Amino acid sequence: MAKHSNRKNRIGILTGGGDCAGINAVIRAVAKKAIHDYDMEIVGIEDGYEGAVHNRFRKLSNRDVSGILTLGGTILGTTKKVNPYRYAIKKGEDFEYKDMSKVTVKNIRKMGLDCLVVIGGDGTLGIAYKLFNDGIPVVGVPKTIDNDILGTDLTFGFDTAVSIATEGIDRLHSTAQSHHRVMVVEVMGHNAGWLALCSGIAGGGDIILIPEIPYSMEKIIDKVKERHRTGKRFSIVVVAEGAKPKGGAVVIQRMVKESSDPIRLGGIGFVLGDQIEKLTGFETRSVVMGHLQRGGTPTAFDRILATQLGSKAVDMAANKDYGSMVAMNNSKLITIKLQDVAKGHRSVPVDHPLIKTAISLGTCFGVS
Repeated sequence: MAKHSNRKNRIGILTGGGDCAGINAVIRAVAKKAIHDYDMEIVGIEDGYEGAVHNRFRKLSNRDVSGILTLGGTILGTTKKVNPYRYAIKKGEDFEYKDMSKVTVKNIRKMGLDCLVVIGGDGTLGIAYKLFNDGIPVVGVPKTIDNDILGTDLTFGFDTAVSIATEGIDRLHSTAQSHHRVMVVEVMGHNAGWLALCSGIAGGGDIILIPEIPYSMEKIIDKVKERHRTGKRFSIVVVAEGAKPKGGAVVIQRMVKESSDPIRLGGIGFVLGDQIEKLTGFETRSVVMGHLQRGGTPTAFDRILATQLGSKAVDMAANKDYGSMVAMNNSKLITIKLQDVAKGHRSVPVDHPLIKTAISLGTCFGVS
């Protein structure tokens, strides 16, 4: 993209996919760093790729990003439904799909951007990689409560989600103990179980079920009954929405056909709760944490991480390190090519030290 000598360099910011705590901290860091250190102009694209398709954007000043560090969500708006390469257009009761990528690229070029900073998860960053291949200078920032982006040890939003889920589990302990119930807590985690694993350990979950380890219902029942036999008349089950039984399938809540990620999981907690109550006779209740995990004020850790990632992204843009994502590896900021990020998602290794630690304390993962 040609640089004009009579204007300042200009960076665009786009936030895509599901919202989470810490996005505004990244927007703030990108804008402040770009303005203070590089005298750049900042453009915010509204509602993710929807804004890029329909040319909706606005300039951001220091004043626009002041006071947003502690705010959840994103001041620019976001959507999980839009993919410029497969844009859904409503036709009666159905949808037809159109490639709007050329329009999107044209719009971004008309904005006069020297670089587009894309804040998102694997789906959003996968689209960013396609835009990069189509000539848009892109820098990625990893965002997801699932912590499942390849190439980075941590994503901002994860720590806040773990804290919220853990608080929920803590609160359920008292009612589980008082009523001698089994409490099933469903947390997010489509393909990866990082959130269930970490909140389950932090919250003292007796049984933790994650997508990477298909579970045996028999082993779950054995664990619950064993606890009752030893005088522990309650149990806490923490399950990721993407967990599934051996030889079985995930529980799909609904399909959103127009979305770039049409499958919406949810309901495994209620399925498990019904099965546990029928097979043990113990009173069981199920709770879905749902979008509570996405909202609210980011933790101090996420604010710091988001600020670091946003600041580094501006340096990458200034150094023309396009087609890359800023990442955290062994507590150090690094860059990784979007080509590698787009290859899949980061799962929990079944031999991960956290799993070994939990097992050594008696936690059941639904297997022998």
